[in-house]
Amino acid sequence: MSAYYHCLDRSHQADGSCIAHYQPTLNAQGTWNLDDQHMASAAGLLTRELEHFAPEQHMRIARISFDILGRIPLADTTITTRFVRSGRTIALLEAVLSVQGRDCIVARAWRLLTQDTSAIVGIEDTKSEFAPSDLPEWDEMHRWPGGFIKTLKLYSVTGRRAGRGMAWVTTDVEMVAGEPTSDLTALMGMVDTANGIVPRLGLGLDDADWMFPNTDLQVHLFRAPIGRDLGIEAVQQFGDDGIGLTSAILHDINGPFGRSEQILTVRPMPK
Repeated sequence: MSAYYHCLDRSHQADGSCIAHYQPTLNAQGTWNLDDQHMASAAGLLTRELEHFAPEQHMRIARISFDILGRIPLADTTITTRFVRSGRTIALLEAVLSVQGRDCIVARAWRLLTQDTSAIVGIEDTKSEFAPSDLPEWDEMHRWPGGFIKTLKLYSVTGRRAGRGMAWVTTDVEMVAGEPTSDLTALMGMVDTANGIVPRLGLGLDDADWMFPNTDLQVHLFRAPIGRDLGIEAVQQFGDDGIGLTSAILHDINGPFGRSEQILTVRPMPK
């Protein structure tokens, strides 16, 4: 079965941190630059490391923030994971993705205590009326170049337009070859595509005058997600001074489970 990455080795250090080395495949190839990794697959790989680092059955990841420090070359990749704050009910983890000796992404995750709050559950975001099986496949997003986009199957919900709408995304590619992919890792490995679900400037780079890459990705999860189908209900907004924002309600097959935000740098496309 195809994968986004191959694990070369993984070791635990005397200071309690974990260092893992990976080789990306062409499935992880980015869109804005074909010599880079796609942020979505890199975020999925970071999620995998955060999720497996010193896990506790009574705790789960409730928020992950990804700060993108620069390009993510499509080359051998190192992830170093450690505790920033350990604890029995609240813990803060950090995973730093580095390539060729340079830090490319810093991810931090809050891991919180889980307990039964079903008696007071309350969710304001509404469940989508449409499941992927109800919708035709949407091929337009495949106009974006790069290997990662080609691994996705997408289904557009009726009414989607430039700036607002919903689509479902899924893939059968595993995050790491030879290792089972958890639902959280699989879904977090697609959230970054929210920036291309409802683009205000259309799809495709060949004749584009503007680009709008994100410099971060923030994901908050009020419920543990299930499955490999990710519903992205997105809104994209551009300000008048070169900065934009893509916001999304995130869905699995059971309904909303969280939200994401991406700050954008909106700039002319290099000629």
